Formats: sequence, C-alpha cells, structure tokens
Amino acid sequence: MARGGIPDRTVSRLPWYLRCLDQLPPRQQTVSSEEIATALNIKAAQVRKDLWYLDCEGRRGVGYEVSSLVSHITDALGINAPVAIVIVGMGNLGMALAHYQGFANRGLTLTGLYDTDPHKIGTRVGEMTVRHPDDLAEDVGESGVSIGIIATPAPAAQRVVDLLVAVGVTSILNFAPVMLRVPDEVTLRRVDVATELLILGFHQSNSGRPG
Repeated sequence: MARGGIPDRTVSRLPWYLRCLDQLPPRQQTVSSEEIATALNIKAAQVRKDLWYLDCEGRRGVGYEVSSLVSHITDALGINAPVAIVIVGMGNLGMALAHYQGFANRGLTLTGLYDTDPHKIGTRVGEMTVRHPDDLAEDVGESGVSIGIIATPAPAAQRVVDLLVAVGVTSILNFAPVMLRVPDEVTLRRVDVATELLILGFHQSNSGRPG
C-alpha cells in the first residue's frame, strides 16, 4: 500500500490516466471509464476501482468530469503545486533528461544539474549551469528540492543517494544499474533499462516468433 492509502498498483496507473486525459479533445468535458479503459487497453472496472480510491465518482450515462478528474489525480500525485527536481550525473542520460520538455507540462521544475567532472562543472545546459554535488546542500535550502534523479555510473550512485538524503531529499529516481540503500522514510524508485531489455528478450524467445 502506498502512502496516502492508495495501492501501489493504482498509483502506477495514475500517470497513464493523466496522459489519457491530456489527449482528449479540448472541448470534451466528460469521459467514461470505458473510454479511458479502451485507450489504455485495461478493463473499465479497473479504472472505476482506481478512481474510487481518489473519491471520484462518475455519473451513470455521463461519466466523469474531465477537469475534476485531472484535479483529483494531480492532487493524489502531489503535482498540484510546483515540484523542484535536480539531476546528478551529466553523462548522455543526464543530458537527455536535462533537455526533456515534459517536466514543465506537469509542474515539475528542473532546478539543478550536478556532476563531479571538472570539465562539465560550469558548463551551460540550456539556461542552467552544471555544479558540483557538494553545492546540493546550499541549492536545496534555496529551492526546496522534492525529487532527486540519479544518472551517474553505478560506483558513484550510493554516495549520491546518501548526499541527497543528507540534504533532505525524500523522493529519488535511480537510473544507475545498482541497488541502493535508503532510510525507510525515503521513497526510491529504480529504472533499470538493461533488466527491462532482458525481460523483453525472455518474452521474445518464448513467443514462438523468430528473433
């Protein structure tokens, strides 16, 4: 069960729902659970159950008010107010994330970029300057960072996560291919591209289709 009394699986689907709502025609004011389910290839009953956790109730024959549904989902995800993000590790992945335009669409504000490479410190990425991770404490105090993204090589990742935790960051997304240790009060999510590719390879090899 996730924090806030909403099941983890439901939380994982909320961004899908939000993206689905974003893609509706601008003038559409209501949406049914069947429409959402069809767009996401899941069951309408699952949609209704998930939205029930958000105290969202649709009207029979009408559906859900789109604006109200967006508000409930953004409230549940905690993005109804600006959320500050920092990225530590400015290799290829970190640079790609720094140039990602989707953060601002949901109130996610990139406030800091960090790397230990002397050749990268002081360089500009868009409107931001890459700084040393030792500057995190000062920067977090000024901007109130909510989420830290780790895009470093594996050997450096634990030191970075310890630094983020030490300066008060309690939500961390890890792209480094390594398991990290965090206190119980810190939420850590891991994106392991290599593992996902191996899982896809398993399904491919067992699908009966040629590779």
